[in-house]
Amino acid sequence: MAQTSTTIQSSTPHKVNITGTDISFTSAGGTYTISATSTTLANLAARDLITVTGTANNNSTFTVASVATNGLSITVQEIVVNETSDGSTIDTIDYVGFVTDKHQGDGYYSQADGIHTVAYHVNATLTGAIKMQGSLATTPTEDDWFDIAGTTFTTDQSITIFSANFTGNFVWVRGKATGVTAGTVSKILYNH
Repeated sequence: MAQTSTTIQSSTPHKVNITGTDISFTSAGGTYTISATSTTLANLAARDLITVTGTANNNSTFTVASVATNGLSITVQEIVVNETSDGSTIDTIDYVGFVTDKHQGDGYYSQADGIHTVAYHVNATLTGAIKMQGSLATTPTEDDWFDIAGTTFTTDQSITIFSANFTGNFVWVRGKATGVTAGTVSKILYNH
C-alpha cells in the first residue's frame, strides 16, 4: 500500500479563558453537561481540553464532546458531579489543548511494517506539549488510548517544527496537545 499523508489538525490557536458565576454541572443518564444561564461557552469546540477551577466538586480536566447551538452548554466525555451555581462564586474554564479526531494507523490496514511519521508545526509563542496517542481497539473509547513513546514535543519557543518516527501496529492514532496557555498549533501532519 502506498504511503499517504494527512493533515490531522489544522491551525488551532489558544482560546481565551471563560469565567462566570452562573456555571452549573449536571450528570443525567450518562450525559455530562456543563451549562450557564448567560456566560457563553460558544468559543469551545468538540475535542477541546478544558480545565475547570473554582467549583466545589468539579475542579478537573474535561474533553468537550459537543457544544449546544445556543452556546450556553457543553457536554463532556468525563463524569461531572451535579452542582448548581451559587451566583457569586467565580468559576473558570481554561482552554488547555485538544485531541484530534482518530486516524487509521498501519494496524487498521494490517500493514506489517508499522512505520508512522508525525510533524508538528507551531508558532513561536506556543506553550505546552504535543504527543501522539495510539489505540489497538477497533472502536476506541477514551480509556483505550495510550501515549506513544518518542512522539512528545514540549515547546520552548525556539523550535517551530518537530518531527518524529514511531513504529507499531496501531489501529488508530491521534494527536493530543496539553498544557497550552498561549500560541497556535499551525498544523499536525501524519504519514503512514
